[in-house]
Amino acid sequence: MTESANIARHLPLMAARQPDHPAVKIPRGRTGGRIDYLTLSFRELDAEVDAWAAHLTAQGVRRGDRVLVMVRQGLPLIAAAFALFKLGAVPVIIDPGMGRASFLACVARSRPRVLLGIPLAQLFSHVFRAAFASVEVRVWVSGSPTARAPRSKIENQKSKMVNSSAADLAAVLFTSGSTGAPKGVCYEHGMFDAQVRLVRDTYGIQPGEVDLPMLPIFALFNPALGMTTVVPEIDPSRPATVDPAKILQAIQQERVTNSFGSPTLWRKIAAHARAEGVTLPTLRRVLMAGAPVPPALFADVQALLPHGTAHSPYGATESLPIASIAAPEVLGETSIASLAGEGTCVGRPVPGIEVKIVALTDAPLATLAAARELPPGEIGEIIVCGPVVTKLYDALPEATAAAKIADGARVWHRLGDAGYRDVQGRLWFVGRKAERVEMREGILFPDQVEPIFNQHPDVRRTALIGLGARGEQRPAIVAEPVSREVVATPSLRRKLVRELRALGAGRRHTDRIRLAFLHPAFPVDVRHNAKIHRLALTRWAENHTAYELDKRDVPAEALKR
Repeated sequence: MTESANIARHLPLMAARQPDHPAVKIPRGRTGGRIDYLTLSFRELDAEVDAWAAHLTAQGVRRGDRVLVMVRQGLPLIAAAFALFKLGAVPVIIDPGMGRASFLACVARSRPRVLLGIPLAQLFSHVFRAAFASVEVRVWVSGSPTARAPRSKIENQKSKMVNSSAADLAAVLFTSGSTGAPKGVCYEHGMFDAQVRLVRDTYGIQPGEVDLPMLPIFALFNPALGMTTVVPEIDPSRPATVDPAKILQAIQQERVTNSFGSPTLWRKIAAHARAEGVTLPTLRRVLMAGAPVPPALFADVQALLPHGTAHSPYGATESLPIASIAAPEVLGETSIASLAGEGTCVGRPVPGIEVKIVALTDAPLATLAAARELPPGEIGEIIVCGPVVTKLYDALPEATAAAKIADGARVWHRLGDAGYRDVQGRLWFVGRKAERVEMREGILFPDQVEPIFNQHPDVRRTALIGLGARGEQRPAIVAEPVSREVVATPSLRRKLVRELRALGAGRRHTDRIRLAFLHPAFPVDVRHNAKIHRLALTRWAENHTAYELDKRDVPAEALKR
């Protein structure tokens, strides 16, 4: 019999290797100013997974069942997910922040047989019963993040692990839908295995490290990596409301060595740390992903890490990791080009991942022969191939045909991102293909424009949008001021618009932009609170009046740039 590829096999291996080392720490309040944690060792977590597996079996969960997981982050989520993997069931993970209509459409399309959910989720499934019509088994889970598995009547709770092959379906993880309808990505056990291997080798992660993952799904990798998971005090449905003081306390108190979070989260954490005058000497690495990381944020986070390095892994739900770049290379080499509108350098492909740049097209590419590969320096669509590249979307054959390219027995994934390779082999991201602005004079991409306007001190972020029909679009910049007072005050609005025009004047990509809008709070994704919904901003702008960026307001020296 071939060795099982079941991703859950890593936990009992780690339980044997380091049985008494802490595996998970779940916050449950404070004692004397310190965070009080429920702590389980690897041996105890392995036993908790067995208890969950026995309970799920007793409730009627079978191998191959699709199980919609609607559980808050904490011990039940981690232990129940591993129990599902162990039983050969297939967790279905849908981001609740995508909106009710999209969420229900995803539930209906994924057709789960089992709903594993907290009481509120169970009630929700009865209210919207049409979307949950496929559910035959309901397994209730406590809403408490420290809740233990229900005790099953099965006497010997040491469960047998299903012998999964590398090609067996392991999970269905939904995209956030930031530039289109959310899609279920089919992950195989072998793909999860490859992810664990690439993440471990790319960043030099060692068993015994301590991780604070600010995206719940990443906590599921830690038992396989031998890292302690410190569950953060954060609401995943509203990550922007995080209290940075609580994150800093957890890192310092638990001597955290690794942490993953979006640029938005780390911007708040870095600002608070700088204001308090603290650094984070235990951190060996910070991983920031979910949106391009600007050079200024790399500098701010790196300043917190006297013994560590800030990194930005590049990838997507359909393929992660693809490439990676670290603060020294950004701050020492690529930042000048990024701030001039040449895109965001996302680094070199990680070992085992192939990357190509092909000519932009919205049409399907049935085979690799149908794609025209571009030379270094030319912007096209980024496509990738390798062991972490998923092969299809769940129950969406048209979406699969649009995003996958056959290459013999291999599959290439079209990321929907535009970018280019430089002569050193590094990959540069310039924006989402769907968010490009097509004018008579050519094409503009967000990361050619926004980094220039984002340098204004009174601007929180900006977004490039296109008004009108493709090929005839007028480019416009939408700015979100740091202070909402600017949006409400005519004189401040006019002043900011004049200054934005001066920033963009005389530059290759921004000089042609003549329209500006001010928006009080950009629509962003819930998962990372970092991806700007530019298409939603475009619809908003079509019903609002633009400010004209007038050359007469621009100093002569700016026009000579």
